[in-house]
Amino acid sequence: MNDILSRNNVKVSGSGNQTLLFAHGFGCDQNVWRHITPAFSRDFKIVTFDYVGAGGSDLSAYSSERYGTLHGYATDILEICEELQLSDVIFVGHSVSSMIGLKAAIRQPDLFKQLIFVAPSASYINDGNYIGGFEKDDLLALFDVMDNNYLGWSSNMGPLVMGNADRPELAEELTKSFCTTNPKIAKEFARVTFFSDSRAELKALTIPSLTIQCSNDLLAPLEVGRYINNNTPLNAMTVLNATGHCPHLSAPVETTRAIAQFIEVHNYQLAS
Repeated sequence: MNDILSRNNVKVSGSGNQTLLFAHGFGCDQNVWRHITPAFSRDFKIVTFDYVGAGGSDLSAYSSERYGTLHGYATDILEICEELQLSDVIFVGHSVSSMIGLKAAIRQPDLFKQLIFVAPSASYINDGNYIGGFEKDDLLALFDVMDNNYLGWSSNMGPLVMGNADRPELAEELTKSFCTTNPKIAKEFARVTFFSDSRAELKALTIPSLTIQCSNDLLAPLEVGRYINNNTPLNAMTVLNATGHCPHLSAPVETTRAIAQFIEVHNYQLAS
């Protein structure tokens, strides 16, 4: 198997000519898209993958130098697209993957047709009038806990990120995913994720994009979605009734509908 496809445990399915590329968020793997992809598999080629350190990826390919910024992860996406000879890609990224996809599309805009951001954040840290959701000192304290007791951190963080306290099985799935991610890589990816600031790059995006925001999300409050929408050219915004940070798991039907409607607006009709 090709090194790049093996490195990221790339899976290709579906039957269409147009490609939908799904990128998971921090602490997860490609399995989180299992409720979304079936709706598109008849009309689209579906590409899913795992970032290095997650799921079935090749852990030996991890390098702190390469993945010390989000640009390293963006390079992986571009390499996957090149290896599969993809074009006119519709990119769907969850959470931090939204900004990873943004960086990839800025570097090679001709490769992408649309970007779809699911619960994105351009920066997680409050900064003056910008509401990111966290104070820097609070994040530093969170990382202290993560460094000293990763499993305990995972058990506490899973329910907070997922929300939907009345459906504990969702938090259990996310917690399990956190716990099965390589701890060393997870700690480094967490710092890269939560201390990244992509606000200055938003205006450089030249292709249509969609921001899908949940009505109540601890990690990505509505103010973040509005900021992305107001500062990104050709960006539309949809606010879901869903709550929490993972609507593709907690509200897959509503999330699928939002994705499909945006694609249809840009003349890619789903089969009825």
